[in-house]
Amino acid sequence: MSQSIRHPEILEIARRDGKVTVEHLADHLGVTLQTIRRDLSDLADAGKLERVHGGAVLPSGTINIAYEERRRLNAEGKTAMARACAAMIPEDCAIFLNIGTSTEAVANELLHHRNLLVVTNNMNVANILARNPDCEVVVTGGALRQSDGGLTGDITTAAIRKFKFDFGVIGCSAVDHDGDILDFDLREVGVSQTILGQSRRKILLADHTKFKRKAPAQIGSLSGIDVFVTDAPVPPDLAARCTDWGTQVQVCLPDALDTTSV
Repeated sequence: MSQSIRHPEILEIARRDGKVTVEHLADHLGVTLQTIRRDLSDLADAGKLERVHGGAVLPSGTINIAYEERRRLNAEGKTAMARACAAMIPEDCAIFLNIGTSTEAVANELLHHRNLLVVTNNMNVANILARNPDCEVVVTGGALRQSDGGLTGDITTAAIRKFKFDFGVIGCSAVDHDGDILDFDLREVGVSQTILGQSRRKILLADHTKFKRKAPAQIGSLSGIDVFVTDAPVPPDLAARCTDWGTQVQVCLPDALDTTSV
């Protein structure tokens, strides 16, 4: 079966099922696993699919990828970013970690920090840091989003306003070419804006996949962020804007778990 026939068939299955797996496609189309992996990479490069562990999903537009899929998506890159972020955070300080798989990765990297006060609206972050006896964890409260353990709403923002954080660490769903920071849920956007407003130093974590995605609601701009942590070089135009804004860009290389600053 030729590529010109396989690609439309793969996209049709993805639209029907929401995702595709390498093994299922190889069996269904009667080709090798390596052929399917190349097909998925080609479709991802064309913006028609997004690669995840073991397969691919439809690219995000106005609907976010399922949380478990996001956890597996670019796990190595998120680990590299999380290590770089945790290295910026000293002991004996107050931080906020918001909803997201990248902030969960940061929580894992903070398990050996001492004398931290961590406030979060992420039940997963709270459960991770409960294992650190030298960390005081405060959960904001709010309406529980069962899909990802996030807490949002007026109760959440009211709780956040009671604090002043040394570091506010947030993730997002997408970063636009002009530096706008985007998300899907308006309630979550309000929470993120409040976190940034209550933080002395503002850190955004967004891996390279966020540059390929779109989301409808604006949190703010990279111009209001102190450190932008990502796992691949930022597009040149945006890198130049960050320099003008005074936003430090920390590029983490997942293969070597190395970092560079620009």
